[in-house]
Amino acid sequence: MGGCRRRRAPPAHRVRAGPVEQSDRPIALIDCNNFYVSCERVFDVSLRGIPVIVLSNNDGCAVARSEEARQFIKMGAPVFKMRDVIERHGIRCLSSNYTLYGDFSRRVSTVLQNYSPRIENYSIDESFVDLSGFKDRMETHAAQMRDAVKTETGIPTCVGIAPTKTLAKLANYAAKKNPIFSGVCNLMNEDVRDYVMRRIPVEEIWGVGSATEAKLKAQGIKSAADLRDLPLALSRKIGTVVLERLVAELRGVSCVDSEDVAPQRKGMAVTRSAGTPMTSFDTLAQAISAHATRAAEKLRQHGLVAGTMTVFYHTNPHKPERPRHSFSRSIRLRPMSNHTFDLVDAAVAAARRGWKGDPSGNGYGYTKAGIILDDLLAEADRPAMLFPPDRPRDARLTDALDAINDRFGKKTMVLAREGVSRSWATKADHRSPRYTTRISELPTLQV
Repeated sequence: MGGCRRRRAPPAHRVRAGPVEQSDRPIALIDCNNFYVSCERVFDVSLRGIPVIVLSNNDGCAVARSEEARQFIKMGAPVFKMRDVIERHGIRCLSSNYTLYGDFSRRVSTVLQNYSPRIENYSIDESFVDLSGFKDRMETHAAQMRDAVKTETGIPTCVGIAPTKTLAKLANYAAKKNPIFSGVCNLMNEDVRDYVMRRIPVEEIWGVGSATEAKLKAQGIKSAADLRDLPLALSRKIGTVVLERLVAELRGVSCVDSEDVAPQRKGMAVTRSAGTPMTSFDTLAQAISAHATRAAEKLRQHGLVAGTMTVFYHTNPHKPERPRHSFSRSIRLRPMSNHTFDLVDAAVAAARRGWKGDPSGNGYGYTKAGIILDDLLAEADRPAMLFPPDRPRDARLTDALDAINDRFGKKTMVLAREGVSRSWATKADHRSPRYTTRISELPTLQV
């Protein structure tokens, strides 16, 4: 798995009422193995076969590990506590390169579209694939899909097949852990399913967190099979309807459906920790402008406009010996907008209201700033104004910025307000080149 993230629970759909039947529709989960590290290894062959970790923003902690590094480094371990271990075992440390990872994710999705008309991208490195209609050929088809992703992108994967999404997650886990499956585990057969479920710890089940794990083990439930056999009434008592739904899924009853229409987003945020503390208002304004610009881009990508913006910045809360200050202000956007210039102007104006003292330096070092957008609507549903602003030139500039950055990569062209030196930018001392999205960072050969 690629990033440092908790195992997410399935979407909170209702458990179906009344009689239920086991699903016979095969669902495949294809998961990229050690995704972030695998992306790095595509272009840098020197990383293959050695322990590698990928670090979080500001090179803070380990968010991804190669198989070789897992025995030495815990997920989420801070770098400053690992220096001796890293040096002793020759572990390569890389800054996170999300531009590269995002592009590889898009390329993997493109390959998958050739293997099913119905794909659900669950995360940056996982996708659910509907295998209905393939019948006895589904394992062969899944293996071909896996081979195609490896051939066309260089990314290794494993595939789990089952009648429900929760079981597909378990099948994928088995495909990774047990070489007998050769990277494709099919749990459509009940006997194979029972064999696998008796050998998977309950804490590895999709949606079982530490608190639920403790409750289940107190009841003697240690494996996926144990949880499957838990009475539904007791499962609801232990973990509400969410656990009841999980038990139903383990029994082969599909309770989590793929959604043909994505739900409306209610909010979005762009926040970053500063690589170097921001001590002047000009530096802070540059960071705020960059975050507002990115927020506007995200709105336009999703066809949305925002009605409310929250601007915040603060000093390091973990260093009480240093002067501390925090600021947060929410403002209404009238009209609702996804326009870069609107959001940047409003964000900088709000940030200025919270600045204390001399703009060149007020004794504080701000380590984090961000933009939060709420009250989101589809652009077509934006309320009409009696006297709407007429700014066709600004709109053309925004369109031009989007077109250039889409073609040549993010931040190819930016507003001058973001600054040139970008001293506030997140630290990434060990970041690899963005091979697939930056022409200037492509490797060159000298002959």
